[in-house]
Amino acid sequence: MTEPFVRPDVAAFLAYLNGQTGPKMHEIPIADARNMMMAMRHVADADMGEIAVTRDLDIPGPAGSIKARLYDNRPNRAAGLVMVFYHGGGFVIGDIDTHEPYCAEAARQLDMPVISIDYRLAPEAPFPAAPDDCEAATRWIAENIPCTGLILSGDSAGGNLAVVTAMALRDRPAAQPVVAQYPIYPAVADHAPWPSYDAFKQGYLLTEESMNFFMSSYAGDGSWRIEPLHQDLAGMPPAVVMTAGLDPLRDQGRAYAARLIEAGVPTTYLEATGNIHGFICLRKAIPSAHQDITNGLNALKTLLAGLSQ
Repeated sequence: MTEPFVRPDVAAFLAYLNGQTGPKMHEIPIADARNMMMAMRHVADADMGEIAVTRDLDIPGPAGSIKARLYDNRPNRAAGLVMVFYHGGGFVIGDIDTHEPYCAEAARQLDMPVISIDYRLAPEAPFPAAPDDCEAATRWIAENIPCTGLILSGDSAGGNLAVVTAMALRDRPAAQPVVAQYPIYPAVADHAPWPSYDAFKQGYLLTEESMNFFMSSYAGDGSWRIEPLHQDLAGMPPAVVMTAGLDPLRDQGRAYAARLIEAGVPTTYLEATGNIHGFICLRKAIPSAHQDITNGLNALKTLLAGLSQ
């Protein structure tokens, strides 16, 4: 088998990561795992940078208040498109703080508000808490934040949540339309059958052990929301789908883009060749990831410009 291409900065980060001793994230208490991911932000991600508006929101949800955070590079703007972002972390770790640098960067590059959703996490709140919160929060945003349409985005587990929320709002529309979806290395199917899973499930940050830990904590019941790849995709919003070349989830993302195209959904597929899962939160450790982020957001801008013609 030919060795995969690994960028030099990715290789250096993986050498550092794989050289660490001590228990892995899935071997420690949940609270410690969450703290570890937050610590990784300060070690491996870029700073948030300047942003005109950072405002916390409290959104009514099915089990109480859902925290969210709005980022905008303008202090004032007329109603327009708004991105709703769902963070990754296997439905178990991650929050609006771990993904704050990326959301601020997306708000700057897209020149639009980005609202990050702090949905409930497993194992304290297993499936379907996360998708229920995301759907409720997105419907509230459509009704209460001045906007003309929504873009749903997220990475990894958040990519799954972007897809299933788009499906829910396709089937029962919100007060404003979902005009586009942008899942980033999304988890949209079972892991087992994919060549990329076998090739990259060890040594490339996202491991088989951690994925098993996440899914056993999330404990889905086989609902369509666990594996949306296999559902009817007709009528889904236009899409940009982005994967990482060295990601065990890569082939799921490829398949999702292909199935969207087969269903007649305008779709752009991008792959960050030589990069790993999680790169949107690794700009300090992997400087080349900044260009991948820009490439994805530029593709989204191109898609949106086409829709307005």
